[in-house]
Amino acid sequence: MISSQLQLASYLLASILFILSLGGLSSQESARRGVWFGIIGMIIAVLSTIFGEGIEGHAYIIAAIVVGALVGILVARKVEMTSMPQLVAILHSFVGLAAVLVGYGSYLDPETQSLIGADRTIHLIEIFIGVFIGAITFTGSIVAWGKLDGKIGSKPLLYPGRHLVNISLVIGAIVLCYFFVQGIGNEGMYALYLMTAIALFIGVMLVMAIGGADMPVVVSMLNSYSGWAAAAAGFMLGNDLLIVTGALVGSSGAILSIIMCEAMNRSFWSVIFGGFGAAPTGEAMEVTGDVTAADHAEVAQMLKDAESVVIVPGYGMAVAKAQYPIHAMVDHLLAEGKLVRFAIHPVAGRLPGHMNVLLAEANVSYDIVQEMDEINEDLPDTDIVLVIGANDIVNPSAQDDPNSPIAGMPVIEAWQAKQVVVMKRSMATGYAGVQNPLFFKENTDMLYGDARDSVLKINDELLRV
Repeated sequence: MISSQLQLASYLLASILFILSLGGLSSQESARRGVWFGIIGMIIAVLSTIFGEGIEGHAYIIAAIVVGALVGILVARKVEMTSMPQLVAILHSFVGLAAVLVGYGSYLDPETQSLIGADRTIHLIEIFIGVFIGAITFTGSIVAWGKLDGKIGSKPLLYPGRHLVNISLVIGAIVLCYFFVQGIGNEGMYALYLMTAIALFIGVMLVMAIGGADMPVVVSMLNSYSGWAAAAAGFMLGNDLLIVTGALVGSSGAILSIIMCEAMNRSFWSVIFGGFGAAPTGEAMEVTGDVTAADHAEVAQMLKDAESVVIVPGYGMAVAKAQYPIHAMVDHLLAEGKLVRFAIHPVAGRLPGHMNVLLAEANVSYDIVQEMDEINEDLPDTDIVLVIGANDIVNPSAQDDPNSPIAGMPVIEAWQAKQVVVMKRSMATGYAGVQNPLFFKENTDMLYGDARDSVLKINDELLRV
């Protein structure tokens, strides 16, 4: 058992480590160090909480932690990198559910029932807000997981008057807050039950109204929601560290969401209210032209003749696990004295930073990995662009077609290069469900097949004298 002073000092140290962790995660070079800061901070936080004053049932708590840790390890080892977005989304739902359960437990606590005056009012409002945010996070994250995993359609669910319905539900929840604070015993519980049902429904409808192409931003926003839910749980439990940690997660998730919204030309407030899945009012432009295909030997010859190469990775690269042979290809091209760079779109894949993680996993040098804004201005002078499993992030419709579902979204302007080669299994549309005019342009060739197999065959051709 540790004293309250030592526990407070431990909480302060853990908070500092969490801040250092977020700082480390801001760049690829320091990300590993940032992860270790977070791990150490969490160990200190958990131990100082378990062995703090007034805590009983240590054996049960430790047993629960061991069981949870084992489940987490097994799941993390089983999940492929392509399924990381789904894993992150479903983990957010657990945080939301935890906030809901903490709220109900805090309301049923005899100490809460004995509070009077302003103390009681403030605590009940904390409970109400915590349950409300937690319930929205819970169902919203489940829907996000379903969309990312393909179990729910990626098209936005839109119906007339949906914004009015959502606003009415929020107003209804606010009214219920009054009855909850004024109620005693079962009266307050009924108001809490009804508000929880409303919040669960709002969580579903907010995420259902958002299209598939924008899901990376949704995952980021749900991360922010989970942080605020954790902070609310901290207020309910009177735990300073949980408040600080939740605020860090909530604010950093919100900042990331703002950055991504700016990168996609979306409204941050529309994300919060589930509005940026709105469908265009007109009819999308018809895609015309002929598609030309190339074989592996032809693509290898293009690379041999090129002086500058840009590689645009997408979700298809993750599915095929093509990052390792791509790294070998890049090493070969660099050894030949060619300029080779990767172009990373802010929402490539289905999770912020998805492609960066995959390339880091294959030990690709950070020096040749560039963001969309850095690479676009150089594309007109680029000899060849290899698009590997990407679709929506290189779609010219975002600029040319105001009625496209991805209209206004900044994209990597691959078509500006002298030659483009797109590696895809087929002509199927991307996650946004729209056709890509890039495939029909005169300077574009399609290389069909599994990305990993294609790159391996190209590498074989490059090694031939």
